[in-house]
This record gives sequence, C-alpha cells and structure tokens, in this order.
Amino acid sequence: MSEASSVIDDLCRESEELDRLVGELDAERWALATPAVGWSVAHQIAHLAWTDHSALLAVTDARAFAAEVDKALSAPDTFVDEGADAGAALPPARLLAEWRQGRAALGQALRAAPPKARFPWYGPPMSVASMATGRLMETWAHGQDVADALGVVRAPTDRLRHVVRIGVRARDFAFRARGLDVPPEEFRVEVVAPSGELWTYGPKDAGQRVTGPALDFCLLVTQRAHRADLAVRAEGADADRWLDIAQAFAGPPGAGREPGGGDR
Repeated sequence: MSEASSVIDDLCRESEELDRLVGELDAERWALATPAVGWSVAHQIAHLAWTDHSALLAVTDARAFAAEVDKALSAPDTFVDEGADAGAALPPARLLAEWRQGRAALGQALRAAPPKARFPWYGPPMSVASMATGRLMETWAHGQDVADALGVVRAPTDRLRHVVRIGVRARDFAFRARGLDVPPEEFRVEVVAPSGELWTYGPKDAGQRVTGPALDFCLLVTQRAHRADLAVRAEGADADRWLDIAQAFAGPPGAGREPGGGDR
C-alpha cells in the first residue's frame, strides 16, 4: 500500500469516527458551544465541510482554488469564521449531508490523483499524502472540540502518527509565523503512541529534545490544550520556545488555550 493510500484510509476512518459523534445529534446539541470561542458543534462541522471543499478545488480545479485564496487574502482575519458561520446557519441535516458528500468527493479525488502530483494550498504546495494528512489533522482537531462540547472522551488511536508528523514538520513554519528566527539545528522528538510504540524524529544526539505522549503532543500542536496541562517536555531553550508556539496548521498563529482548558 502506498503512503498516500494509507493516509487516505486513515482520514476516512477519522471522519467516520467523528460522524458517529454527530450523526444522531438533535438540533439543540448541534448548537452546543465548543471550546473555540463563538463556535458551536455546527461551526466545527461546517468548517470541516468548507475546508474539504477548498481542498477538493485545490486537487481538481487550481483556477477556482486561486479565486478562493484571493478571497482569503482580502479578508485574512474573518474568512475562516465567515465560512463556518455560513455552514452553521444551515439545517443540521443539510450540513451533515454536505460534509459527508464533500469528504467522500475529496477522498475519491485524492485516490485518483497522480502519485507525484502537488496541489496549491493556503500554505506551501501539498502532495497527495500531505493533503490527506492535513485533512486528517484538521478532522481530528475539530473532532476534539466536538468531543469536548459533548463531554465525550475519545480513545486515541495510532492514526495520531499523521498529526505528530505534520506537527514536527511544521516546526520552522511556527517560528516564521511569529517573525522569529528558525533554530538552525534539528530537534529530537520522541513520543509514545497510544499502542505503546515509540515514534522518533530527528537525530538521536540532538541537543534540543521534546518528549511525551503522542496524544499530548497532538493536543499541543493543534492548540487544543495549553502546554501546562500536558505531559510534553522540552530540553533546550529552542525546544522550550517551540512548545509555546507550536502549530500544525497553515495560516496566522492561533490564539491557543488557557491553562486548565479555557480560551485566551
């Protein structure tokens, strides 16, 4: 199985898991507030549907996607919220159907794309595997917001390896997004998977190190929890600074969360 096929399969499984959380909700629970300020459960699913649509355009119609980028550049501080607001205003049954249809269409398009294709995105261009990884990361992260709103504790799976990988690879971007100098040396990252496997990145003898549970690392880089509430540890000043600013997503720095599960 190719790397891209494996990631797409895991993306489908992650989406199906979230679908099981929201598929039978009544309208009142769709309106529940999530930890993201101003966003309900409906906003979270609407955002995923909207981003899946953007990804589908990037894969199948670069010109149409470029028009979406122009819209984003004209309203950089509001375009994400505007997309979520529009979707959240739909009746829940219609929103759910649109999310299901859009993610299925994206999965089919990614499977049909040439293996070495690269697609435009809001950040750097994406390969098939990278696009699927990015969608999985977002699905997991926004699914965490939904789970928190519903009071559900999700059992972590080894699909988190994709979120860990994109979080590690986004290290330099996190520094640049804040106008900071990128550390010149690689970091060593060692995280323990839900299965107990040790996932490692970077040279063994690196002076800057990050260690901890994979789940906690993923909560950190998706900014779903404050580092003070997580068992992720740093050795070295640059690694320590990274844990304050890490982000696995494209775009401007996120607001993050306050210690104890609140919002900034």
